[in-house]
Amino acid sequence: MGAAGLAANGAIVTGCNVENASFGLTLCAECGLVSALHAAGAARLIAVSVVAGDGEPLVPCGRCRQLLLEAGGPGLLLDSDGGPRQLGELLPHAFTGTDLAERRNSASPGRAQGLLRSI
Repeated sequence: MGAAGLAANGAIVTGCNVENASFGLTLCAECGLVSALHAAGAARLIAVSVVAGDGEPLVPCGRCRQLLLEAGGPGLLLDSDGGPRQLGELLPHAFTGTDLAERRNSASPGRAQGLLRSI
């Protein structure tokens, strides 16, 4: 499988999956794409297409959707059988590093302890 993305600065970046004997350690095409984006110093992604060996579009798995969210945001366009779809449609209630920082700053020890007691 392969992936190609268009960055906001016009750069085209690509990635491919890399399989190995330990299938759990296979590298997804989307991972390679995001790595290439960062290695090139390119801007945020605005559109991505992921395809199988036969050229048919594939929708990224949840792990890769999270990677793409952080590289392009919820408005990132993904190629699909039905045409382009925004990533935000495919990854509802997503979180980013900004959310983690906000939660860290607003969390109080008492609130966390109360949550643990309720479980």
